[in-house]
Amino acid sequence: MRLSITFAFLLSAVGAAGADTLHIAAPYRDAAEMVPRADMPHGTLQSFIMNSAESRSYSGIRQLDNETTRRRDAQGNRLAAIADQQSEPAPYRREVFVYIPAGYRPGTKAPLLVVQDGRDYAARVAAALDSLIAAHRVPAMVAVLIQSGGGDAQGSERGLEYDTVSGRYAEFVEQEVLPQVTRLYGVRFTSDPEGRATMGGSSGAAAAFSMAWFHPEWYRKVLSYSGTFVNQASPVDPQTPHGAWDYANHLIPEAARKPIRIWMEVGTHDLHWQDPEDSFHNWPLANNRMAVALASKHYDHRYVVAEGAGHVDADVVMHTLPEALEWLWRDYPR
Repeated sequence: MRLSITFAFLLSAVGAAGADTLHIAAPYRDAAEMVPRADMPHGTLQSFIMNSAESRSYSGIRQLDNETTRRRDAQGNRLAAIADQQSEPAPYRREVFVYIPAGYRPGTKAPLLVVQDGRDYAARVAAALDSLIAAHRVPAMVAVLIQSGGGDAQGSERGLEYDTVSGRYAEFVEQEVLPQVTRLYGVRFTSDPEGRATMGGSSGAAAAFSMAWFHPEWYRKVLSYSGTFVNQASPVDPQTPHGAWDYANHLIPEAARKPIRIWMEVGTHDLHWQDPEDSFHNWPLANNRMAVALASKHYDHRYVVAEGAGHVDADVVMHTLPEALEWLWRDYPR
């Protein structure tokens, strides 16, 4: 019975999202733009380290292993806990990658793409941008690809940064990361929010959406793979007791439409795809709910459902990333 209820909701949600929903199916072959070519200009990819001791925003935590943090719900999901019961202070080192397009003139203000879990995407984003920029299908942009402070899920530094439903992470990027990039590489960024995008997979995608939601004056384009729009935030915030699940539950429906454009993907076999709605941890269901909420408020969005795909499916990313970037930037500059 659980399966039939879940799939019925999925089908109704996809239908409600209407023409903005695309279904794709295997085989998921690498897009031609992902293959490096010797006959086109290539940007540079560099990196530097940021330490927790230098941060005013995130001093660093790590998960504890105790009876509280071992608690799980019926589907095996971690349960939220009071901060000092699930975490302890701990230092971190995060690597930040910077893609600078070929021909960039130091000091000029460039469009910006911020990517969460930067190490996972650095090579792929660089390959896609090289091809798209050379073909004039996207503007010549700088990508800043930021690694999290470590760990995963409730009680971790990554969970604190990415799963918290607030503007804190965007403020960290704006106040600490981007100024460091400018100091090290002479790169400057446009202040036009239409020229600024943010991207991620899983919790990194939830963080990407939060950046735009809480600070649309900075970011108005979002690229999401397998977004963790589920109840992952911990400790619990009374304003959003179900974490990022509450975007579709009440934040998007109850707020005036914001100037945000989002391209989002989920696999039909993404995490906990068979779990009931009241678990608040079914990734396909959560993304379908997001698509319905966005459509109901007439957001500029594209929703891609990848048949048979899993969580942040690498084949799907390689298949879709160029198209996703081009769609996001299709009319910039206006």
